[in-house]
Amino acid sequence: MDFNRLVHEIDSEISRLQQARALLTGESAKRGPGRPKAGLATRKTAATAAKTGKRKRRLSPEGRKRIADAMRKRWAERKKQQGSK
Repeated sequence: MDFNRLVHEIDSEISRLQQARALLTGESAKRGPGRPKAGLATRKTAATAAKTGKRKRRLSPEGRKRIADAMRKRWAERKKQQGSK
C-alpha cells in the first residue's frame, strides 16, 4: 500500500469519526479557530444569566445625569487647558 494513500485513508476516517461525534453531541462538525459566532455566544450568556439569577445592571436617570455632568466638566477643563497652550 502506498504511504500517501494510507495517510489519506487515515484522514478520511478521522473526518468521518469527527462528523459522527458532532452528530451525537449536537455540535457543529466544522469548528475552526477563533471566536464563536455571535448567535451562539449570546444564547449561552442568556442561558447562563437565567441560571445564575443575575440581571442586567441599568443606570437610573439620576445616575446617568451625574455621569453626563461629570464628563461635561472634564471636557470643559480639557478644552480650557488646550486653549491656554
